[in-house]
Amino acid sequence: MMSKVSRRVGVIGLGMASAPHAQSLIDLAGRVEVAGCFSPSAERRAAFAARHSLPVVDRLEALLEDPALSAVLLLTPPDTHAELVARCAAAGKHVLLEKPLDATPEGARAVVSAMEAAGLTLGVMLQHRFRASVERLAGLMRHGALGRPLTAAVSVRWWRDAAYYAQPGRGKRARDGGGVLLTQAIHTLDAFVSLLGLPDRVAGFAATSVLRKSDMDTEDVVAMALRYGNGMLATVNATTAVYPGYPERIEIAGSDGSAVLAGDRLEVQLVNGERITAGADGATLGGGADPMAFSHQHHRAVLSDFLDALDEGRRPRVDGREALKVHRLIEAMLEASGSGGSVEVGTS
Repeated sequence: MMSKVSRRVGVIGLGMASAPHAQSLIDLAGRVEVAGCFSPSAERRAAFAARHSLPVVDRLEALLEDPALSAVLLLTPPDTHAELVARCAAAGKHVLLEKPLDATPEGARAVVSAMEAAGLTLGVMLQHRFRASVERLAGLMRHGALGRPLTAAVSVRWWRDAAYYAQPGRGKRARDGGGVLLTQAIHTLDAFVSLLGLPDRVAGFAATSVLRKSDMDTEDVVAMALRYGNGMLATVNATTAVYPGYPERIEIAGSDGSAVLAGDRLEVQLVNGERITAGADGATLGGGADPMAFSHQHHRAVLSDFLDALDEGRRPRVDGREALKVHRLIEAMLEASGSGGSVEVGTS
């Protein structure tokens, strides 16, 4: 077995999303040396250092110009990603990027292209693929346990309160690039795509509910229909307007049985009478008013896989090309809502 390499890494962005990353770095202290954590805000740097006992730096260049630093965890708002990834690529740094790839479709593609052109590794924090329940279902489907997929449904019925959207830029297209699809449901949609692939066409509606008309200019309620090339039909229902928030669900029905993922709990019932369960009992947190009320274990798994990929010279399980798949699905759904017709899901 290849020995693990201790890598010097930096963190850029110390906002709300930084907490599970910081704890993951602390857990993996034997594999990583944190050179420094940067935010342009002195207040955020001080608060972060007090919470996590990790070193901070007051200049971005202190990280990008460090020749011993091999990778950056980039946790800044979506509208900054394309520019900052380009700077990391120019500095020769691998990147583990907090979702989404960028706030715009053009920026998302630029992020992937910049890292590929530089010959560097890009990992993306889409951690739901690393849930035990999703991994178990993926294995069952690879072996055809459900038979031929016939129909499926994705349901993300979460809650975000007024305080959440009162934060500057939150829910605004200019900073976040999108609403419930790109900011919240992207994790569940990515897991769904990893299980069933991309549909050929989508149709449906996305809107801003009356709760949020004054708070955001992106969608917080979505109802979509998906059609696959093999004839399978699926639906997507996503919102942040359901109080108090419920576990996200993926349901897949096949010719030989059905599967339900509810939060991190999998239940499979096969036609032959066999029943399979996996994952944690109880509701998955993070779907209610506190978006960070969840364990960091899956963030740690993504980080560990990213480090393994660097050691082994392979692609991370969720690299830029994999992340572009769910971006294409979201782009098609928003386009369909705007056009009022069905839209083909792009392949590039």
